[in-house]
Amino acid sequence: MAGASDKARFYLEQSVPELQELAAKKIFTAQEVSSITKKRSEFEHKLNARGSQPSDYARYAEYEMNLESLRKKRVKRLGVKRTNHTGQRRIFFVLDRATRKFQGDIGLWMQYIAYARKQKSNKKVSQILTTVLRLHPTKAELWIYAANYALEERGDMTEARSYMQRGLRFCGREGRLWVEYARLEMGYVVKIVGRRRILGLDQAQDERDTEKGAEGIDGDVVALPAITAEDINPDQRPSEGVDEEALQKLGASPALSGAIPMAIFDAAMKPFKDDQKLCMQFFDMIAEFYDMPCTRKILVHIMDTLQTLAPESPETLIRWIQQPVIGLNVSSLGFPTGLGLCLDRMKAALKRLESSLTAPKTAQSPCMLEQQVIEWMLQYLKEEELDPDVRKVIVMTLRKVWGQLQSDIELDPGGKGPEVASLISKLQTQGLHRIAEPARAWALRMWPNESELFSQDAEVWVI
Repeated sequence: MAGASDKARFYLEQSVPELQELAAKKIFTAQEVSSITKKRSEFEHKLNARGSQPSDYARYAEYEMNLESLRKKRVKRLGVKRTNHTGQRRIFFVLDRATRKFQGDIGLWMQYIAYARKQKSNKKVSQILTTVLRLHPTKAELWIYAANYALEERGDMTEARSYMQRGLRFCGREGRLWVEYARLEMGYVVKIVGRRRILGLDQAQDERDTEKGAEGIDGDVVALPAITAEDINPDQRPSEGVDEEALQKLGASPALSGAIPMAIFDAAMKPFKDDQKLCMQFFDMIAEFYDMPCTRKILVHIMDTLQTLAPESPETLIRWIQQPVIGLNVSSLGFPTGLGLCLDRMKAALKRLESSLTAPKTAQSPCMLEQQVIEWMLQYLKEEELDPDVRKVIVMTLRKVWGQLQSDIELDPGGKGPEVASLISKLQTQGLHRIAEPARAWALRMWPNESELFSQDAEVWVI
């Protein structure tokens, strides 16, 4: 068996023609070539000796990447038209050796994939993904990465779904994989809806624009029409037959109706036996796609499950309260109406928890909900476009909820000092000193040793 020095010499000899060309074309000086040779020799001897680590390969690959970047800049500056050698092949060779020796190191595999993607070598990426997934089929993050790559880089939704479905066979107990599968489908909906809007195929969107225009005239607001690719370049207008066919196919697609994400959610609930935490993760993820036509339908479906699983859970109730304004801009015409519905739901939720207020052991639940409501409403006060009348309603609501929170905390004050101090600090940050200062005085009586309360500014400001 060849020794470490013999292996190192063998690999170094393979780079001699490359170094000779770099020197001959004056891309690197003789001194620089000597330095490169010395550095490579150090790496090769370290890699071929006993006790080499994954970090040694990672540093070697990083060195070669930096060297290749410098070579490209020199070639461009010197105007060298053609070179017979590039560093890409050598970098791939180093990373391939690394992943063969340390097959269990996910970091090396990800470095290998990242470099291949940067070089736009899709065939190489596919080969690497196939190998790493065969070696690590129980790593959910690898299946997620492969599926996202298939959709984002290659635009192949069929392949992306295949990755997710194969991943679920091996990682069916990984809740994150189910959530990311639904996210993948929602991302596909975004692409389809965006394409329809650009091509002017979305009749429903046109009807909404017309309604908004009518509402804008009544409300002294002029709504501008949406501009499509056809408006900019009439030559791109498709034929009438194509329009109708595309509308029928895309309009009837399960992807657009939200049927696929809902099916994924329902399937995920079975192995997890209706896990409330996973259900909330689905809800929060779907809420991120607030601009999609099917989002509200999916959220209603998930909320129905949440209310069945834990109808009096603060986590369920806060999402139910927020649901009417998810995706609404504070300056939109529908926001005040949506906020009114939120306030009605808030009153109903707090009333539902009223029965727990008489028992100190269960007073934690309404306190948690009231804290979440306060933090949620404070976010809207940061919006500069918020209507002054709406702002007044939010401030009045905050004052009422804070008063209720104080009453509930007095039933069981233990351990809530830091949370209350944090809320008071947020109230002061938003300039709500008429609420914050009495609250601070009350908190000091409840928790006289809470240091954060003493550090807060006691100056009173008027909203």
